[in-house]
Amino acid sequence: MGTPSVRFAIVAATSLALAACSSGAPSGGAPSGGAPAPTSAPAAATAAPAAGGALTASDVGVTRDTILIGATVPLSGPAAAYGTIAKASDAYFHYANDNGGINGRQISYKYLDDAYNPAQTVPLTKQLVEQDQVFITFGGLGTQTQTSVRDYLNGKKVPQVFVATGATTFAAEFEKFPYTFGWQPVYQGESLIYSQYIMKNTPNAKIGVIYQNDDYGQDYLDGLIKGLGSKASEMIVDKEPNDVGAPDLSSQILKLKNSGADTLFVFETPSPAIKSLVAAFQAGWHPTIYLNSVSAPVPYVQAAQKAAGDEAAVNGILSVEYLKDPADSGQANDPGIQLYKQVMGKYYPEGKLEDGFNVYGMATAWSLVDVLKKAGPNLTRQAVVDTLTNLNETENPFMYTGIPIKNSPTDHYSITQEFLAKYDTSVNDYKPISQPLDVRGQIKFP
Repeated sequence: MGTPSVRFAIVAATSLALAACSSGAPSGGAPSGGAPAPTSAPAAATAAPAAGGALTASDVGVTRDTILIGATVPLSGPAAAYGTIAKASDAYFHYANDNGGINGRQISYKYLDDAYNPAQTVPLTKQLVEQDQVFITFGGLGTQTQTSVRDYLNGKKVPQVFVATGATTFAAEFEKFPYTFGWQPVYQGESLIYSQYIMKNTPNAKIGVIYQNDDYGQDYLDGLIKGLGSKASEMIVDKEPNDVGAPDLSSQILKLKNSGADTLFVFETPSPAIKSLVAAFQAGWHPTIYLNSVSAPVPYVQAAQKAAGDEAAVNGILSVEYLKDPADSGQANDPGIQLYKQVMGKYYPEGKLEDGFNVYGMATAWSLVDVLKKAGPNLTRQAVVDTLTNLNETENPFMYTGIPIKNSPTDHYSITQEFLAKYDTSVNDYKPISQPLDVRGQIKFP
């Protein structure tokens, strides 16, 4: 297969801090950013008859007419940009409801603001499970936050579906946590792709790493070290951590520059990623930059370019991608992009079309709708788990053609193929520079 001629969206993008949604209505008014109100089923929804009779309540959170799902997401706080993911997912659920629903039922999606803080994630998740009695949780965001409720949800046998994090543990430890499922490529798999590319193309690189000092950043770093193998200690000349919410990263960047590194890996969430890029440019340092995918969308790169005042600060940044790109004119007639724009236009008109987080949110929602339909009219939590365990999707319209979403009883690394892509300031977008690289079966955990 040759290098593709189209570009693909990074699984990340910029968004303003967004208001929390609670009990079918936002806290303090209408959702900012023009998001639709959380989905709720029409009171008089008509259920399709199941084999042997009309649909009835079949499990917690499932009535004759509705399926209640829930999540905690950061609509405020240091990771508020991610809040748009839930709103894009909700937009797709509205679309699905208006086009037949789930075997006659309507999805109702309740998402609560945990501000990317595990201390808030825990009580809000318990509220969703014990008070609201959701059928499943879907799209809960954040490594630390979702780890903090994984034991609880598995103990309650509540499926924790498509956590919005690529932390390797969520795919790797499926035997220990059988009700938890990831979706996106795991961070160690992404780092493995980087290490394979760099070993092939620049094997004498001197690498410096700046990373978020928590499980999220450490996961990326661990993957890079494993991927470089015996050459890791020689190639990685310095590693500099930073705390979440650190106001300035100049000292870390200066240390990395002074280490003699000619290649910089940025393993950060979006805000510190921008700070890192700007600090490197202001320090007069121009290494080859690898930027982790969840911080590498075009809007973030453009924000860094604007802050630095020079396109040289971002031109040539390398990252990975696997989703279609609504900003690419070459994909304007793609059916998936047309569907994406249709759903955004009707159900989330103020959302940013070029925001890759919205593509991600819609792609995961499509997969959930697919899973719920396949789980059958007698919808149960166990049926969902069984369907997820044997998931094999090749037709998700928001994924680049040829990249499957696949689980098996022995492998829960749902997406393992990604492209290397390079940012080109002449077109303000990424251009693919590799064929799909597949690391299925190569990811080692812990």
